[in-house]
Amino acid sequence: SCCPAGPVTFRRERTACLHRHAQPLSRRANSRRRLHTLRAQKQERSEAVLDLDAPSTSTPHHMAKAQEVYRTADAGIPQATSSTSNSLAELAASNPAGLATAAAALGLTTFGLVKLFNKGSRSYSNNVGQEYDAWTEEGILEYYWGEHIHLGVYSEAERAAGYTKKDFKQAKYDFIDEMLRFSGAPPNPQSILDVGCGFGGTSRHLAKKFPGAQVKGITLSPKQVERGTELAKEQGVPNASFQVMDALAMSIPDNSYDVVWACESGEHMPDKKKYVEEMVRVLKPGGTLVIACWCQREETPDKPFTDREREELQFLYDEWAHPYFISIQEFERLMKGTGKMEGIVGEDWTPQTLPSWLHSIWVGVVDPWIVISKGPRIWYKTIREIVTLVRMHKAFESGLMEYGLIRGAKLPDGSMTWSQQEAQKEPVAASQ
Repeated sequence: SCCPAGPVTFRRERTACLHRHAQPLSRRANSRRRLHTLRAQKQERSEAVLDLDAPSTSTPHHMAKAQEVYRTADAGIPQATSSTSNSLAELAASNPAGLATAAAALGLTTFGLVKLFNKGSRSYSNNVGQEYDAWTEEGILEYYWGEHIHLGVYSEAERAAGYTKKDFKQAKYDFIDEMLRFSGAPPNPQSILDVGCGFGGTSRHLAKKFPGAQVKGITLSPKQVERGTELAKEQGVPNASFQVMDALAMSIPDNSYDVVWACESGEHMPDKKKYVEEMVRVLKPGGTLVIACWCQREETPDKPFTDREREELQFLYDEWAHPYFISIQEFERLMKGTGKMEGIVGEDWTPQTLPSWLHSIWVGVVDPWIVISKGPRIWYKTIREIVTLVRMHKAFESGLMEYGLIRGAKLPDGSMTWSQQEAQKEPVAASQ
């Protein structure tokens, strides 16, 4: 019929004919196999979504969801590829109801992630050392922030020109120099204690600036001590050393240091009063204590925190292992309350430090490759960090948070304590 030629030609044409007729059947079989595969993948994704929302008996609900997302990311499930796009197109053509179900599942997953990002994932539980160990080992923080895990400073002119025009890491060195100027420390200190030193950027900078001084940095993170010591050797800074030590119970004798320096460590302290008292204890008479710290605004009867503000503060506590924040004024009161300090001054440095939050995101946008190379788990963690950086920026910009600098000098031996001075002033004021 379709092959009316001779025997040889007939066999050749018959084979070609059969092949042509078989092609539609093969395509239909392949289509069925692809649809079966898509349905199986859809079932796996649905189970993963259901698993994500499953409550845990051993961890809080939001923590369980965070852990599930980390496991899902490690398994490589949430990957956007061209094959995924093709699969969705095939699913739309072959099964519109399935596509609608997939869209609903995606919507539920998105809703779950929004809820997830509204809850802190690393609440304080004596875990500060472990968190900084992890950050140090990952290397991302050091890659972007350099040797200094603290905010930078931007002059009024630099803010007007745009923060991206300033080198992000240089802003941190500038901050150290400005904090030193603010402290009023003597020009040639012989001993400096860096409380909460990170991996020692400030310690090494001060050791280079004051080569005649012995600078010790203390931290709860063994990995930071290891990295700080390594960098000090690489840079030839023999007068900087590092030790694992609890700032609330320092194994340091009284009256040991000319300068006690605490830059962005108070946020992690579960007992702010003990934190200040310990630093005052190891400070020499006449020595300088200077603190830089993220502070929440002073709450007063006339201006209490709203429910929304409390909710936002709770997120900021719980995302980066902070037990709680206090105000600049409360730090001043704690310093005065020791009875051993004078010349106490607190200042709000929010305007000159505010650009740091968004600048830290910008440096990752223009150079994302280290994050990309780390894989899905770090991608997820980095997204959380970006969300938190934006929320920190908003909290400081709105006045809910303030960047506090507080300084004071320890009274010389034989001097009256602050409380005695105040007690003497009170009768005079009353008589007037």
